[in-house]
Amino acid sequence: MPETRSYDKHWIPWAKKELTARGIKTDAPFMPTPWEPDYEKFKKKFEKYEVTENTILVGHSCGCAFLVRWLGETKRAIFKLILVAPWKIPDKDDAFRKAFYKYPIDETIKSRAGEIIMFTADDEEDEGKESLKIFHQALGGETIELKGHGHYTMGDMETDKFPELLEAVLKQEIF
Repeated sequence: MPETRSYDKHWIPWAKKELTARGIKTDAPFMPTPWEPDYEKFKKKFEKYEVTENTILVGHSCGCAFLVRWLGETKRAIFKLILVAPWKIPDKDDAFRKAFYKYPIDETIKSRAGEIIMFTADDEEDEGKESLKIFHQALGGETIELKGHGHYTMGDMETDKFPELLEAVLKQEIF
């Protein structure tokens, strides 16, 4: 039986509901097999959505690596980029993840994103903390470290609510 996962027990549906309730059009696509990320599959799914200079993009974990690579390739301008527990380090001897994570970060993204915010946690894994440093060194922006949020999963946070993300999205909103 193939492995399946969903966002049912995660902060993503909560954030979508909260933003939608405020009249903000919000899409939260479930990327194909995020536990085995494939850039081309992600790209095919993601490019079904419109991205403009008024768009706020939020990525989690491998989704951050995808968004940064996609923004670097497409040279799109966006309103805000929010990276939650960004990840950029592949597992050792994992050719699949190396293909996904190993790419140069286009530092010009910072000139095309009105604002860049990165969330990490005091108890994030070492590779996650190192990944954050890699992204922050290339892109700059604001870093927010929360206590006890781990890798921003339900198991680490023990809640599906993420009010700090909502605040970051709504800050200086243009809608």
